[in-house]
Amino acid sequence: MRYSAKDHTFVICAYKESEYLEQCIRSLLKQNEKGQIIMATSTPNSHIEALARKYKLELYINHEAPGIASDWNFALKQVKTPIATIAHQDDIYDKDYVEQVLMALNKTKNPILTHSAYYEIRDGKKVYSNKLLRIKKLMLMPLIPSFTWNSKFLRRRSLSLGCAICCPSVTYVLDRFPEDPFEVGCKADLDWQAWERYSREKGAFCYIKKPIMGHRVHQESETSNVIGDGGGRTGEDYEMYRKFWPKFIADILIKFYAKGQDSNSL
Repeated sequence: MRYSAKDHTFVICAYKESEYLEQCIRSLLKQNEKGQIIMATSTPNSHIEALARKYKLELYINHEAPGIASDWNFALKQVKTPIATIAHQDDIYDKDYVEQVLMALNKTKNPILTHSAYYEIRDGKKVYSNKLLRIKKLMLMPLIPSFTWNSKFLRRRSLSLGCAICCPSVTYVLDRFPEDPFEVGCKADLDWQAWERYSREKGAFCYIKKPIMGHRVHQESETSNVIGDGGGRTGEDYEMYRKFWPKFIADILIKFYAKGQDSNSL
């Protein structure tokens, strides 16, 4: 299948009253290649509803117990196009995001997902290089050439060292995700867990080396909140390492990975 913009949906996961939600919406409306934009929430309120009306976005309400996995799974279920991106409300997407995603998908047969490099947004400024970003780029370097995208071995070796795939940068080929991708109950590593599971499947993880979206790091972000709950995060990280390594190697890797997460803190 050859994909075009009409095959793509941004589904914005809105939560409570984010001051950055409108910036996210505007970045999606400015895309060079325009598809669908919808919004989903488990915390309906006047702020979210007003922005949905202002920008004429269809708003879907998740009545299940709120939680990251439940919210993301629900969001994907509302999509009516073959491919979708879960847009995180605090983040922004460069105007060529969809354009680059379509180019990547159409380069290969049997794609599972695309993901891209990203920059951080700290105090309103774009940060393209810091310790964490450099490490993630290094981990993904073997996956830059498109002929490596179908290699289960390479993507699993990358994931075995940590989660270098930025969740809000991912576009999903939905028929490759017939079941809920994200495990309810997993709080910190639900994305890493999903990538590990689907990395076993035959097909392509398409990597776009150009940073085409910005991940905001701030005190109220879910990433910062989860990292602040250090014990829970370290436990889930350790479980992930055990999916790839024997105990003695996992014991070593978890110490380095925990230090690396400090870059997500303010």
